[in-house]
Amino acid sequence: MQRLILLILMGQSWSITGQLYEYKYMNTPKSWEDARQHCIQHHTDLATVTNMTDMMRLKKAANHIPQTGAWIGLHKSGNSDRKWHWSLPGLEFNETNWGSGESSSPNEYCGAISKNLVWVDHGCNAKKPFICYNETSERFFFIGDTKTWFEAQRFCRSNHTDLVSGLQQLRDGNLEAIIDPEKFSSYVFVYIGLFSDAWEWSDGSSFSFRHWDKNYSDNDKYAMLTETGMLTTNSSNKPFFCYEDHVILINESRTWEEALYYCRHHHHDLVTITNLDEQRWVQEKTKKATTPYVWTGLRYTCTLGFWFWVSDEVVRYKNWASPGQVNECDMSGAMETGGDHKWFKKHDEEKFNFFCSK
Repeated sequence: MQRLILLILMGQSWSITGQLYEYKYMNTPKSWEDARQHCIQHHTDLATVTNMTDMMRLKKAANHIPQTGAWIGLHKSGNSDRKWHWSLPGLEFNETNWGSGESSSPNEYCGAISKNLVWVDHGCNAKKPFICYNETSERFFFIGDTKTWFEAQRFCRSNHTDLVSGLQQLRDGNLEAIIDPEKFSSYVFVYIGLFSDAWEWSDGSSFSFRHWDKNYSDNDKYAMLTETGMLTTNSSNKPFFCYEDHVILINESRTWEEALYYCRHHHHDLVTITNLDEQRWVQEKTKKATTPYVWTGLRYTCTLGFWFWVSDEVVRYKNWASPGQVNECDMSGAMETGGDHKWFKKHDEEKFNFFCSK
């Protein structure tokens, strides 16, 4: 145990918190395909964008977005199969509550709910009331001012967090309380953060973030960031954004100490997760794991009685599975591969895949 504590303390003292990935702006215009090849050869891939914070990071990386716009990694998949997503990033789309005959109607690619909270597919350009969710206040807001689905999404992101999304929010008792039955009877359906499209990220990740300009065309194949900070489509040569990934999943089963040695010898350290955005970035990679859990840089000190990150970060953001898990000596933190990707306290002699930071 003393040797392991010494190993942790002798590790690198700096961390890359908030930099699990970074954006690089390339101002040489290229086609989308050529831009992607450049990014793969010199960095990781064309930029993947996970949320509104990333949109601000892109604009900062470029200093100024040109009038022509700049490519990112969002593109139309070759088979054009549409998939349903949640507007609020980071939510899995698995269990559903569709009404009979819903979810597959042609040209109805946005989701709404009826007064009994059953889901229906709906045309995106129809003007309907909608429900916003505010992550800071954990409150719902029924907006009776009717808008198209994309207008509603932009309104919620500008004034709150996003359109109401995910089963947990839709089953919250407070949601039903804010819905005005009289308004519902007038409009029949109300928009929620549910949409279907055939767009994918070039690196293969399943992030659902979209932030389309009202003039975008669903018939084009490639997406770019405009100077207004919205996404639209085009086909001519553009500057582009690459991203550099600083997290790597190691598909080898090792004890926590072996994983720590490996990361510090071959990369930088076991990964540190300090906020929800970083959690979502890391959990996306668990889809390629071969073990039920994946080691992180979380470690419990039995002597001092608290959890810490080996990068020397304080554990402020937490995503533990159950408060009933007991703290014991020789325990480290692992993220579950499936489910909600919660953190579990595991004996450090168990063998799992692991995340290194680069």
